[in-house]
Amino acid sequence: MGRGGQKAATPAAASAAGKATGKAPRNNAVELKRAAKTLGGLSDEELRKACEGRGFDIAGDRDALVARLAPYADGVVDKSVPDLMPLVWPPPSKFTFATIKKAIPRHCFQRSAVKSFQHLFVDLSIVAGLAYAASFIDTSDLPTWGKWLAWATYGFWQGAVGTGVWVIAHECGHQAFSPSKFINDSVGWVLHSALLVPYHSWRISHRNHHSNTGSCENDEVFCPARRDDYHDADGDLMRDVPLVTLYRLFMALTVGWMPGYLFLNVTGPHKYNGKVNNHFNPKSALFAPEEYFDIVSSDVGVLLTVAGLGYAVHTFGALAVLKYYWVPYMWVNNWLVMITFLQHTDVFMPHYRKDEWNWLRGALCTVDRSFTPVLNHLFHHITDTHVCHHLFHTMPFYHAQEASKHIKEVLGPYYMKDDTFFLKALWRSMSTCRFVPNEGNIVWYQQHD
Repeated sequence: MGRGGQKAATPAAASAAGKATGKAPRNNAVELKRAAKTLGGLSDEELRKACEGRGFDIAGDRDALVARLAPYADGVVDKSVPDLMPLVWPPPSKFTFATIKKAIPRHCFQRSAVKSFQHLFVDLSIVAGLAYAASFIDTSDLPTWGKWLAWATYGFWQGAVGTGVWVIAHECGHQAFSPSKFINDSVGWVLHSALLVPYHSWRISHRNHHSNTGSCENDEVFCPARRDDYHDADGDLMRDVPLVTLYRLFMALTVGWMPGYLFLNVTGPHKYNGKVNNHFNPKSALFAPEEYFDIVSSDVGVLLTVAGLGYAVHTFGALAVLKYYWVPYMWVNNWLVMITFLQHTDVFMPHYRKDEWNWLRGALCTVDRSFTPVLNHLFHHITDTHVCHHLFHTMPFYHAQEASKHIKEVLGPYYMKDDTFFLKALWRSMSTCRFVPNEGNIVWYQQHD
């Protein structure tokens, strides 16, 4: 359905979804034994409540309840997990998109080029200041280990500030930077090109993500894998090994953005399988024919940056470019993947299919979480005001904190916020959110069958 559609998920529909997702026909004896141990501290009533919250059948004895919850056991017992969003969609008398918007002060929707440029100037000044300070590291009296530590520190913080610059380019892509499309696209093209991002290509696929958030069929990024994406049930057991989880985290945070997402469309929906689906090909299935030259101009921007980096290597040497640019750039990529992954992937976050999905319900299928006050500030609060961003993507980031307070009051239990420390949440999501069932219109991430 379209924006603000209010189709209700009735208890009967939730129950039907539970019957599709709550049974555990493929549970083997080892998994059931492990689940029984994990869930052993919960009473029968708590087990029924956990089933009911996920739309599963609550009938049967304890063994039946454990069997239904077995694929979700670690998330069920994790005390740091927030309460589940109600599955029954509220009537219009509770809230609609219009009532949410009406609750927010009007000035929060006002875009200012002057204010946005002020934030950008501050970010770029910090970038320049950090680079200037780093120029003294190699000529300092620090011991070798001290210089390595200083460069690592520079890389981390320059990457954090660079992520803020990325977020401002992201504002441009949403037309939130200013009221002028020309200014927005010009600034966004320059900033994203400097960070090796094809601006318009990303802008278009990201727009589609916002239009289809929470949809198992059509979401554009971190679209849940299905059970049938995993063919070797025995081999999948290795994914429970902590070292394997650590390896998967390392790969996601280092190459998940580039080349993973931009070139290979990793975590994209199944509808693009077998098609050209990268962000650099103007004939990619991600884009409409009339967007051809936007993609070409985005490629030109990235190529200009690559040429500039090549010139810098020739002039200053590869090591200098590695230290000043590439290490911070990898940190930017790390934060992009981590932030986006945690905004749309967790054990308490439902995903929808078919008639159970509508735009508003999908927009609420994201979560606000803090990455520490310092990083929240450097990231321009894209982390802890993400629900607001999905509801009102043209709202400037500097108004999102104020707006979020009003949004929370209106949404009540339909607003998702997780206070789990972000690194703990990252491990939880990577280790327990593997796939969703092949069937069911309201589904949850499973760790195994």
